[in-house]
Formats: sequence, structure tokens, C-alpha cells
Amino acid sequence: MQTPPNSPSLNRRNFLASLGGLGACALLSGTAPHAFAADEVPAAPVPRPGRLKQGICRGVFRGIKLTDEETCQAVAKSGALGIDLQAPEMFPLLKKYGLTCAMVTFPIGKTPQGVTVGPITKAFNRLEHHDTLVEIYTKRINEVADAGLTNLICFSGNREKMDDQQGMENCAVGLRRLLPLAEKRGVTLCMELLNSKLNHPDYMCDHSAWGVDLCKRISSERFKLLFDIYHVQIMEGDIIRTIRDNIACIAHFHTAGVPGRHEFDDTQELNYTGICKAIADLGYKGFVSHEYTPNRDPLGTLDRMLKLCEV
Repeated sequence: MQTPPNSPSLNRRNFLASLGGLGACALLSGTAPHAFAADEVPAAPVPRPGRLKQGICRGVFRGIKLTDEETCQAVAKSGALGIDLQAPEMFPLLKKYGLTCAMVTFPIGKTPQGVTVGPITKAFNRLEHHDTLVEIYTKRINEVADAGLTNLICFSGNREKMDDQQGMENCAVGLRRLLPLAEKRGVTLCMELLNSKLNHPDYMCDHSAWGVDLCKRISSERFKLLFDIYHVQIMEGDIIRTIRDNIACIAHFHTAGVPGRHEFDDTQELNYTGICKAIADLGYKGFVSHEYTPNRDPLGTLDRMLKLCEV
């Protein structure tokens, strides 16, 4: 059976053909001021209109096998300004295309006991992880600063029957060991809020109040939250008021539709135009980066999502 043109399994050849025409499509829709030729490599992305800086995570191209170079070209042509959750090895290629990494990915290491730490489930809420985390995050903080970047993701870890207050105290102990370097180098450690109801069972930093309390306990401009709107909506809702009340603790935003973690349209419950307007009205200067998984053609979907957030 022939693949429908809006299928997420759109093949790579069609995607790259679409990439060549993206600038023209965006121009016709009023979302970008320039149309790129198919073989043109922009020296820098042409920013989307609006008050917010927008970026993407690579999942917005899920279903299409793209090289790193092709991904950067697609992002630059879209008018997004960067790609989140990239490792230092990707920094030179991002720079080639005038892109940034507004949220650098986490490092990974092994404790002397052989436990892999750094990813979501094993992180700062356990004292026995701290020596290894301090070692690997020290290296990553320096890599981030040397590249002229600012934000570095981190995680609480899973509860594994630990009390939330004890976990918060442990996180504060471990993060404080890194903050003198982070403050010196101008790097912000950003703990992500994730839902434990559906995607990340047992994750400790699963409510905004817990994350905000940790920020207040640490009391440093170099520790803040990555406020993932999708995850917070699943756990507690009340998105706009929560952002307004806690913007001082938020360094970065991620987006996706609820339910499903797909593009945000009239089939789901979040009004991202309203949310982005509220964020912009607060004078927020950071990034809003898109982390949805598309149900339709990736490039057309990306253009529509960026347009919805031009406020």
C-alpha cells in the first residue's frame, strides 16, 4: 500500500526534497522572511518572528533517518535557533550552521561499584553517586563554558523508596559541590521536571513545588529548572499560573502536546500560543524548545508548531 503523504514514515528522499522548499513554504505562510535554495547552506538561521527564541529536540524529525549535517540544515532553514540535548562532539557542527545548543545533554559515568550514573534514573538524590557525578559534571561544565554555551541538564534520579525530603537534601549536597565551578564558568545546571505518572515511573523531581523548593534551598542563579510543559501538565496542570509564580526558578522550557506527546493542535488540551504569550509577557529571555513526536510530515509540522509560538 502506498504511504500517505502525511505519514510519519515519510521517506528520506521526500524529506530532503521538502527541505529544499521549506523556506519558500514558510515565506508563503508568513512565518519566515527568506526562502532558501535547495542547496543553500545558511550562514545562520533566519529567526522566526516573535518575542521568544525557539529551538528543537531531534525527536521532531523522528521517523526520518538524517545525518547530523542534514539535521542542522533542516533546523537552520526552519528558523529555529538551536538543537537541544547535544553532546560536545556536536558543538562544531552546530556552530557551522549558526545554531546553538540551548540545553546541553548530561554526561554519563560509572561509580566504583559499577553503577551507571548521570541519566534520569540514577543521579543526584543519592550520596553514593556524588563523587562520580562531580567528576563527570566538572568535565562537562568546562566543555559547555568553553563552547560559549550556558545550560546543562541534570536529574534528581528515581526515588527507589527514598523520602522526597531526604532526596532533596541529597540533591542539594551534590549540586553544591559543583556550583562554585558553575558560577565561575557561567553555566547553569538545570534539573528537568518529568512526569512519574506515565513516562518516568518513580522519578523524584516530578512536581514543580519540589523543584522550586530545591532551587530555593540551593539559592544560586546557576541552578534552575528545565520546565517541561508536557510533563508538568500530566502531573499537575495549572501551567500558566505555575510559570508566572515560579519564573525566577526556570531557565528553559520544553513543549509537546498532551495527550500523546505529539504536535500541539486542536486534538489536545494545551493552548501553546496562550502559554507562550504568558512566558513572553514575563520578560523571559531563554529558549522554548520543541520536544514533540510528529504524527505528520516532520517539516510541515515543525513549521506549524513554530508558527503557533510566535507571540
